[in-house]
Amino acid sequence: MYGILHVSFIVTDTKRALRFYCDVLGLEINHHRPDLGYPGVWLDCGGDQQIHLLELPNPDPVTGRPEHGGRDRHAAFAIDKLDVLSASLEAAGIKFTRSKSGRQALFCRDPDGNALEFVEATA
Repeated sequence: MYGILHVSFIVTDTKRALRFYCDVLGLEINHHRPDLGYPGVWLDCGGDQQIHLLELPNPDPVTGRPEHGGRDRHAAFAIDKLDVLSASLEAAGIKFTRSKSGRQALFCRDPDGNALEFVEATA
């Protein structure tokens, strides 16, 4: 195995999801997504890695998930400054929890309940 190329998240409304992923998280759309027969978008998130948003019916429950995303299915992303992200999340009114392990990390959920972890990377 060489690495993770992308993670996919099911969303109910691509435009609403983009307000979170682009406006709050600062990701950029990758315009090379072919027509797959359903709405969605690819987002670049460092190097050759992407997040794929799929606007499809969700087979999983979106309610009743653990409050702390670290106790649920989630994808983890390395970031430069956790305090910058936490300020952006707070400004957007998005709830988050700090890592229970003591690491410089936080967890939040996108508008569709997908859990995301952000870990401050040390270079």
